[in-house]
Amino acid sequence: MAVRSKAQLKQLLDELYHRYSRPVFLSTSALSIPHQYVRPEDQEIAAFVAASLAYGNVKQIHRSANAALEAMGKSPARFIRRFDPARDAGRFQQFVHRFNSGVDLALLCHLLQQAIAAEGSLQAFFLDGYDPAREDIESALASFVERILSLDVSAFYPSGILPARAGVRFFFPSPAQGSACKRLNLFLRWMVRRGDAIDFGIWTEVSPAKLIVPLDTHVARIARQLGLTRIKQPNWRMAKEVTRRLRAFDHEDPVKYDFALCRLGVLKQPLPVLGKAQ
Repeated sequence: MAVRSKAQLKQLLDELYHRYSRPVFLSTSALSIPHQYVRPEDQEIAAFVAASLAYGNVKQIHRSANAALEAMGKSPARFIRRFDPARDAGRFQQFVHRFNSGVDLALLCHLLQQAIAAEGSLQAFFLDGYDPAREDIESALASFVERILSLDVSAFYPSGILPARAGVRFFFPSPAQGSACKRLNLFLRWMVRRGDAIDFGIWTEVSPAKLIVPLDTHVARIARQLGLTRIKQPNWRMAKEVTRRLRAFDHEDPVKYDFALCRLGVLKQPLPVLGKAQ
């Protein structure tokens, strides 16, 4: 499909946004899981768990994320605040999601508990590295990852040193290493974006204009088809380039198109045919 003008591309993206950014399509996304909760603090924790496990097929992601959250009880936020490794890690003993184990999930809970205890909320912990004067959240995300991985892990690793190959590191990739950071950017989109029935918008101190597109295989492929990037490897550089191109169509909310573009891939829908340029 040839996109013949910037105006055509904006028209296509806006049509896709209005077509797919509706609650009826939430069931095709891990985002449906935190939507099961009412309280913002529970939505935040459920969203972080669901986003962390958002690799693999949709059914597998839903099954694993729901199993993890069921082990936490009715309030994931209360469970995290009160998390004690000696008492609670065993709840995840049988948990497996592809190459992440129950130990990884328990340590994730322990890290989140420490971050929230230190700053009062996960948003406040993130904001410690956030500079609204920056172009985007790159430095804030790198800071978030570095600081959370430096928290105490001695309950799981008596040396107090997190091994280089520890499974929990998979939940915290960094743009500093060139990773696309798809799942962390997905979580940030869910927390920060507002104005529709898809994302929650409960992190009000972070601007949606600063977000980076959560670059999964679907979005990367479609972005190349639309001419939003020429980079072939899904990495941080590609995520930044796609976001810059999308910012030209909505400077204040560039990643609003992400949910719709991803639905095209998940639902295996072809790109709509553009009409002739006027």
